[in-house]
Amino acid sequence: MIPIKTDQWDVTKPGYQEIDLVSHAGASAAGEFLQTLDCVDIQTTWVERQAVRGKSRHAVVQAMTTIEQQLPFLLRGVDSDNGSEFINHHLWAFCQDRPSGQQVQFTRSRPDKKGDNAHVEQKNWTHVRKLVGWERYDTEAAFTVLISLYADLRLFQNLFQPSMKLIRRCGWARGCSAAMTRHRRRSSGCGPARKRIRRRWPRWRRCGRRPIRLCFRSGLTATWSDSGGWPPEPRAPRAKRLRGRPSRGRARPGAGGSSAAASTPRSQ
Repeated sequence: MIPIKTDQWDVTKPGYQEIDLVSHAGASAAGEFLQTLDCVDIQTTWVERQAVRGKSRHAVVQAMTTIEQQLPFLLRGVDSDNGSEFINHHLWAFCQDRPSGQQVQFTRSRPDKKGDNAHVEQKNWTHVRKLVGWERYDTEAAFTVLISLYADLRLFQNLFQPSMKLIRRCGWARGCSAAMTRHRRRSSGCGPARKRIRRRWPRWRRCGRRPIRLCFRSGLTATWSDSGGWPPEPRAPRAKRLRGRPSRGRARPGAGGSSAAASTPRSQ
């Protein structure tokens, strides 16, 4: 029985892969068409892709064999979705029928939970769809072109294209590693987190019930409640407001009327 894995691999060694199939059916899913087997390493973000004819089990195992031969490290784990092209005896035998101590861990995600395979789902867009598109490919010539394209892209993206990797996440703060190629990350690790990205609520959402003000770099302030409409006309800088509530006998700064009128007691 193939176990279900819901958490993310917290690994320090390369070789744990997330795999997925990307179809090239175009507007019609009738007949046989080409697929792309996308494979992403968790620790190094190393990417491998192979063109597959249809969704047959033998074609997927053959593509996985080619990917394993191209990896610069040992294959230690495979995590897939619940498609029949992965959940079968052929891929299970590919992972388990090995010498003692060299078996490959084979896990699957929960049904209809794409977040369990977040790494490869992200690469399906950036490494397949943005390059190949949404057209239908079902010919032998298209299969040959995809094989040649992925052979060139694996060298460019793994050896020359730098990328950052998410190291830790605490609330809205995210720590990412320094930008480096996947080949360098494989040999030197992810390195310390050097870039922090903080997400804060916009000013108008953090004001609560107070008047919503937009502070410009010039020091001017404006209020949405102005009658001038949007965008409001900039005002002159206000005088610094005193902290605390003013006493009853003092007039507020900037208020209309004289101080004598403000200090007149109210009639009973």
